[in-house]
Amino acid sequence: MAAYLQWRRFVFFDRETVREPSGPDGAGAKPFALPPGIAVCDSGRGSLVFGDILCGAGRCLAARRGQIWFLPRSLQLSSFQAYKLRVTHLYQLKQHSILVSIGEDEEGINPLVKVWNLEKRDGGNPLCTRIFPAIPGNKPTVVSCLSVHENLNFMAIGFADGSVVLTKGDITRDRHSKTQILHEGSYPVTGLAFRQSGKTTHLFVVTTENIQSYMLSVKDYPHLELDTHGCGLRCSSLSDPSQDLQFIVAGNECVYLYQPDERGPCFAFEGQKLIVHWYRGYLIIVSKDRKTSPKSEFAGNEAQNSDKQVLNIYDLCNKFIAYSSIFDDIVDVLAEWGSLYVLTRDGKIHVLQEKDTQTKLEACQFMLFRKNLFEMAINLAKSHHLDSDGLSEIFRQYGDHLYNKGNHDGAIQQYIRTIGKLEPSYVIRKFLDAQRIHNLTAYLQMLHLQSLANADHTTLLLNCYTKLKDSSKLEEFIKTSESEVHFDVETAIKVLRQAGYYSHAVYLAEKHEHHEWYLKIQLEDIKNYQEALRYIGKLPFEQAESNMKRYGKILMHHVPNETTELLKNLCTDYHPSGANEGPGILEGKKANSEEFIPVFANNSRELKAFLEHMTEVQADSPQGVYDTLLELRLQNWAHEQDEQIKEKLHNEALTLLKSGRFKTVFDKALVLCQMHNFKDGVLYLYEQGKLFQQIMHYHMQNEQYKKVIEVCELYGDQEACLWEQALGYFARKEENCKEYIAAVLKHIENKNLMPPLLVVQTLAHNSTATLSVIKDYLVNKLQKQSRQIEQDEQRIQKYREETTRIRLEIEELKSSPKIFQKTKCSICTSALELPSVHFLCGHSFHQHCFESYSESDSECPTCMPENRKVMDMIRAQEQKRDLHDQFQHQLKCSNDGFSVVADYFGRGVFNKLTLITDLPTGKTAATIEAGLQRELLIHTKRST
Repeated sequence: MAAYLQWRRFVFFDRETVREPSGPDGAGAKPFALPPGIAVCDSGRGSLVFGDILCGAGRCLAARRGQIWFLPRSLQLSSFQAYKLRVTHLYQLKQHSILVSIGEDEEGINPLVKVWNLEKRDGGNPLCTRIFPAIPGNKPTVVSCLSVHENLNFMAIGFADGSVVLTKGDITRDRHSKTQILHEGSYPVTGLAFRQSGKTTHLFVVTTENIQSYMLSVKDYPHLELDTHGCGLRCSSLSDPSQDLQFIVAGNECVYLYQPDERGPCFAFEGQKLIVHWYRGYLIIVSKDRKTSPKSEFAGNEAQNSDKQVLNIYDLCNKFIAYSSIFDDIVDVLAEWGSLYVLTRDGKIHVLQEKDTQTKLEACQFMLFRKNLFEMAINLAKSHHLDSDGLSEIFRQYGDHLYNKGNHDGAIQQYIRTIGKLEPSYVIRKFLDAQRIHNLTAYLQMLHLQSLANADHTTLLLNCYTKLKDSSKLEEFIKTSESEVHFDVETAIKVLRQAGYYSHAVYLAEKHEHHEWYLKIQLEDIKNYQEALRYIGKLPFEQAESNMKRYGKILMHHVPNETTELLKNLCTDYHPSGANEGPGILEGKKANSEEFIPVFANNSRELKAFLEHMTEVQADSPQGVYDTLLELRLQNWAHEQDEQIKEKLHNEALTLLKSGRFKTVFDKALVLCQMHNFKDGVLYLYEQGKLFQQIMHYHMQNEQYKKVIEVCELYGDQEACLWEQALGYFARKEENCKEYIAAVLKHIENKNLMPPLLVVQTLAHNSTATLSVIKDYLVNKLQKQSRQIEQDEQRIQKYREETTRIRLEIEELKSSPKIFQKTKCSICTSALELPSVHFLCGHSFHQHCFESYSESDSECPTCMPENRKVMDMIRAQEQKRDLHDQFQHQLKCSNDGFSVVADYFGRGVFNKLTLITDLPTGKTAATIEAGLQRELLIHTKRST
C-alpha cells in the first residue's frame, strides 16, 4: 500500500465559480445558482442533466415534480416532464444521445425505466423510445444504482435488496431485448460498471460487503468474487485505458483496483469516501473532512448536515495529488466541456479547469528540480505527454545532477535517454577520462543502436573496445545482422585495421562488401594472397575486373599460376565462383585481355601461356595480344641456345606472322622482326607489303647475289627498276660478278629497260668489268637499232609517197571536176539509183541509205569513224599543248631538261595549228577547197 501523505501536492487545476452571463450594461455578473434540492445528476452530450429539483424543506414543488432539467454551456436551463412523481436515477451515455432514467409515476415502490432519444422530439420533448418496470417481479424494492453499456446492448440495475437485473439486447426497444435477474444477494448493491476489452464484456457488481465480476460474453454468465469487502453508494468507478480499465472501489481506509479476474494495487487514502469518479487519468475522491463529525450508519450516504468536504484529485501513475480543495456539502462532481463541475447543496456550480501542460510542468519542475526529485518530474512529464525536447532537457539535468554527485553510472543512463536531442559531444567530453571509459562505451553503443552515430563516434567506440581489450563486445558490435548495422562500416574497418584487429576488419569488409578494403588488408597486412585471389573470383564481373587491374601485379608476383588461371577465366567466359550453374545462367562476360598485359611484368612465362590461351579460345582477341605474343616469341627465339628448341620457336613465330593478324600493324610487326634480326619474318613482311626493293636491298646487304637475281626474276615484272638497281649493285662490286652482270644485262636487253649509253656509264664504275662483259649486249643492241633504223626509213618513204599522192588528189580536186562513177551504194552494195548522194572521197549512197545511217549531213558515213579518230588525236594534242604550267614544272624538276623539251616538241606544243570548221562568206579565194565538197553535196540533193 502507498500512503497518500507521502505524495507530493500540486495545483494543476484552477477553481472558479460559474457566473451568469453579464448583462447589456456590462455590470459584473453574479454567481449562477441552481434552484436548491437537486436529487440526481449526470452529464454528457454537451449538457449537465439534473432530476427532481426539490425545495429546501423537502416538500415537492408541484410544478417541478418528476422533471428532467438540462443545463447547456450557455446556462439556459430547460426541462421536460419525465415522471408524475419523482426522478431517482439518471444515466447519460457519452457516445449516443440516449438518456436512461428511473423514477416513479405513482405512489408506492414501483420504479419505471424510461429510455429517451434526445435527438428526436415528441411534442417538443425528447422522444421516449421505451418504458418498462425496473423490478422484474412483484417484489417491492428500491433501485440503488444504474449502469448502461455504451454499445446500447446491456443495461444493469442494482437494488437495495442485493439483486441485479440485466437487460440484454437493444435497450431502446422492447422487442429486441431480454431482461433477467443476474445477481441476488443479501447486501445492497452500491455500484455497477461495464468493462469492454476486445469482444469480451464484463460487469462489475459491488455491494456493501463484496465485489464480483460477471462475464457477459459467455453463456450462463460465469462470475468470480474478487473481494469480501465493498463500498458505499457512488464510491466506485471504472478507470480509462491508462489504468487498464480497472474497477476502482473506495473504502474508508483504502482504494482498491480490480481486474475482472483479480485484485490489483491499492492505495491508502484514509477518510470516509462520499463520491468517486475517474476523469482523464485522474482519480477524483470526495471525502469528509477529518475535522468534522464521524460517518453515519450507512457509509457513503448523503450528508444531511452542512459538513465540510474535501475534494482530492489523484494521479495514481505518478503518485501525486494534482489538486485538493474544501467545499461545502458537495452534491456531485460532473465532467463536461473539458472541465470538472462541482455542484454544492446551495445550488452553486464550481468549475475546475485543468491547467495547460506547459504551465503544470513549469510549476512542478521548479519545485521538483529544487528538491532533486527528477524521477517524479520525468514521470509527470511522460504522463502529460511532454514532447521529446522537454523530456530530453529533464534527462539532461538529471544526468548533470548525478554526474556532479559522482554517480557516473546513473548519469550515463540519463544521458543515454537524451540521445537524438542532446548533442553527443556534450556527454562525450564529460567521459573522456580513462577511468570512465566504460560509461563512454555504453553511451556510444546506444548512440550506434539508434543510428545517430557519425564516423567520429564509430572511431571513438572502436578505440574504447580496443583499449579495454574487450574482444567479445567488439565482436558483438561488428557481427550484428544486416538490418541492425548502426555505424559507418568503412570507418570501423579503418579503425580496426589501424588497431591491428585484422580478422575483425576483414570480417566487416567481407560481410558488407567493401571489396577494396578486404583485399587491401589481405594483401598488405595479412599477406594471404591465396585468400585474396579466391575472394576476387567470387566477385561480380565489374568488381573482379577492377580489382585484378589494381592488385594483379602483387598477386602475379606471389601466386603466378593461380592468378594466370583467374585472368584466363576473366577474359573468356567469366562466372563468379560459387554461382549456381544451370540452363538459366546468363552468358558470362569477357574482359579486355589486352588491358591485363601489364600485370605480367617480369612473368614472361605466364604471360606467354595467357596470350596463347587467349589466341586459341578467342580468335578475335585485341591486336595488342597478338603483338605482345609475337614479341615474346621473338625474344625467346633470339635468346634460345638449343638448336631444336630454337627451330621450334622459329616456326611458332613465323606461323603467328602468317596468321593474318598483322595486316593493320604491319610496321609494328616489321620493327619487331628487325629488332630481333628475324630474317624470315622480315622477308615475309616485305613480300606481304610488296616492298620488293627492300627485299632486294636486304639480300644486297647480306651479299646474297643469287637471291638478288631471284628477287629480280620474281618481282621484276611488277617493279622494273629492280633490274636497274641490280645492275648498279653488281657494277659497284669489285669482286668478279661477270656471271650476274651478264644475267642482268640479258634481261635488260629483252625488256629494253635501259638505254645502252646508261648501261655503259653504269658499268664504267666497276674495275673488273671489261668490254667483253657487255660486248654481246652492245652488239645485239646495235643490231636492233640498225634494224629499227631501216624500218623507220621504209616508213618515212611510205609516208612521203602517201603525202605526195594526197597532195595530187587535193590539187586535182581544186583544179579539175570530180567524176562520180560508182555504180553501187557503199552501204547496201545495191545498184546505185537516183536520188543518190556522192562525196569527194569517192563514196556514193542511196539517199534513203544515207539518211538512215548518216549522223551528219556533211560527213561521209564510211569515212567518218577514221576522220573522228584523227580529229580526236588533234584535239588531245591541242589540250596537252596548253599545259604551260605543267611543262614549266617538269622542266625545272627534271634532271634531263632536253628530253622534256623534246617530248613537248613532239606533241606540237611549239607549233601553231588552226582548225577551220566553217568560213564566213566573202573570202572566195580561200574557201574554194572547203566549199567544193559542200557544193557537191547540195548538187547531189537537188538532182535527187
